[in-house]
This record gives sequence, structure tokens and C-alpha cells, in this order.
Amino acid sequence: MAHRSRPTTNKRAREQARIAKRNDKAARLAERRATERPDVPEGVDPDIAGIRPGPQPLADWQLDSDEE
Repeated sequence: MAHRSRPTTNKRAREQARIAKRNDKAARLAERRATERPDVPEGVDPDIAGIRPGPQPLADWQLDSDEE
């Protein structure tokens, strides 16, 4: 029988491309995390920073304006 080395070569190329893409994505994510929110102290979840328990104040678009 003939040896079929091409599919193995193609598979290895796909695997190497997948690994390179994963590494690039991880590097971009680490860079974005380092520069995204420098004003939030360490150990504080930036998504809930500044939220206090209880009812929250109304947003600007929710306030009634008497200017209409």
C-alpha cells in the first residue's frame, strides 16, 4: 500500500495554526486586561464597582424633564 503522509501533514498544519491563533488571542486578552480599567483598585470587580446595595438612582434618560 502507498503511504499517505499528506493528511498527517495537513492535520499538523491545522493544529499549528490553531495553537498560534490561541496564543495570539491570549496575548491580546492579556494586553486588553492590562490597559482596560487602570482606575479600579486591585481585587475589586470592575463590573460592580461603585454599586451600592438597595435601589439605584435613576439614569439620565429615566428622569422626567420639564423642558418639553
